[in-house]
Amino acid sequence: MSGTDLAALAARLQRLEDIEAIKTMKYVYFRSIDTANIDAIEPYIHDDIEIDYHGGSYHWQMQGKAPFLEALRQAFHSKGLAQHTGHHPEIEIISPTTARGKWYLTDVFTHLDTLLQVAGGALYSDDYVKANGTWQIRRTSYVRVFETAEVLTQAPNVTYSRLAETGRPRVVG
Repeated sequence: MSGTDLAALAARLQRLEDIEAIKTMKYVYFRSIDTANIDAIEPYIHDDIEIDYHGGSYHWQMQGKAPFLEALRQAFHSKGLAQHTGHHPEIEIISPTTARGKWYLTDVFTHLDTLLQVAGGALYSDDYVKANGTWQIRRTSYVRVFETAEVLTQAPNVTYSRLAETGRPRVVG
């Protein structure tokens, strides 16, 4: 194998490793919000992150790592049940330090104190940067494909809730 062939192979291998690292980062994100382990995603969030989430009943925009992480800590509280899964990643490596991703989100969140349950699907579009060898989310946005929001007629029979153990007490107001 020539030096040119080895260099091309190394570049292809690096591309695949970067794609897998980005997938892992996003999977950690979904798992960590559902378990209120926000510290686990801190290394994957860029200091100047931009958020733009369009839901059926909300449009949430924010900038900056610290406010975003604090908002997540408040949102994934001890009176919630959460399930967020990301599917069908489409990752495009733009350069050795930049990439784009598209994901399909499926989510359900139930507020046990108000009995409001929100469920749906959304299409994420993310921009990533690689800093100090770690891929970070620089910009993230989603637009809902659908969203349902309903007040349950009675509390669900919850036999276990991870957020009850790990989430902050809910702050209303």
